[in-house]
Amino acid sequence: MSGYYSSPDRLRHQLVTGETLIILDCRSVADFSVSHIQGAINVTLPSLMLRRLKKGNLNISCIIQNNEAKEKFNKSWKTHSVVLYDDCSTDTNANPTSVIHLLLKKLRNDGSAASFLLGGFSTFEERFPEHCVRQEDNNEAILGLCNLKIADDSAYGTSDSEDSGNAHISPFPVEVIPHLFLGNAKNSADSTQLKTYGIKYILNVTPNVPNMFENDSTFRYLQIPISDNLSQNLSGFFPKAIAFIDEARENKQGVLVHCLAGISRSVTVTVAYLMQKEEMTLNQAYDFVKKCKPNISPNFNFLGQLVDFERDLTHGENSPCDKPDCSCERTKSNFPELEALQT
Repeated sequence: MSGYYSSPDRLRHQLVTGETLIILDCRSVADFSVSHIQGAINVTLPSLMLRRLKKGNLNISCIIQNNEAKEKFNKSWKTHSVVLYDDCSTDTNANPTSVIHLLLKKLRNDGSAASFLLGGFSTFEERFPEHCVRQEDNNEAILGLCNLKIADDSAYGTSDSEDSGNAHISPFPVEVIPHLFLGNAKNSADSTQLKTYGIKYILNVTPNVPNMFENDSTFRYLQIPISDNLSQNLSGFFPKAIAFIDEARENKQGVLVHCLAGISRSVTVTVAYLMQKEEMTLNQAYDFVKKCKPNISPNFNFLGQLVDFERDLTHGENSPCDKPDCSCERTKSNFPELEALQT
């Protein structure tokens, strides 16, 4: 694999000329968040996915959470350049178990003209800093929430993995069950909508969307500072979130559960609530929410946490059993890709 490399000058030329290419950042989420090459997609893998990658049976597009980036990858990975980079590699054979080596091998085997960036990110940033995005550039305030400008707090692209353009931004919060609404950041900042739907409790599942009416005693807030990436433990906040939603519903007040675009983090919390309080299975709760809001898309990490949460709720009594001929409801899953990750 050492011969399949792209020089920093070559990548700069591709960026300057606007050539269609896929850039995969194979560093940690933390490093990517600090700085990365323009347009890069972070592909840090959890251990379950890494095992599949080592076996050569991972569909790479499934680890791209940003819908726009996923679409671009699916359209272009066989016909256009794919450039992978880590921090400073000059020979990917030096560590044959590294993510960059395994991804490069997988892409080449599947027919892509993929290459790795010689010298990695550190060399490219030193030579061409103008083509790198830094943390201060990413941490833009959400300006004028009525015109919703989404900041980047995702590890998977140049916009939040929940957002793939305004087509996914619902104009109104969706009522899932009485008094429980699912929405996005724009909904949370619209006082007219909040009043219309009787919403006085707001559960904000983001680290950086402001609580717009926090100084107004009319509203009660709970903020869960979780980003939409594969390293976040959202399930640890389930008890607090469920109690907050319960309080609102018991008081006959509307509660809005929102994240940035309303399709990943807030959906995960809403599904967890239905599982515990409405005694639904994960499949039932997920399907129920999807009927209310068809564009939901929790990331694999959060789906895995919901699987564990279901087992915790049932104390193992109704968890998928080991009997090969068992046909109980909880052995059936609507998430075959997730099941495959656990094998």
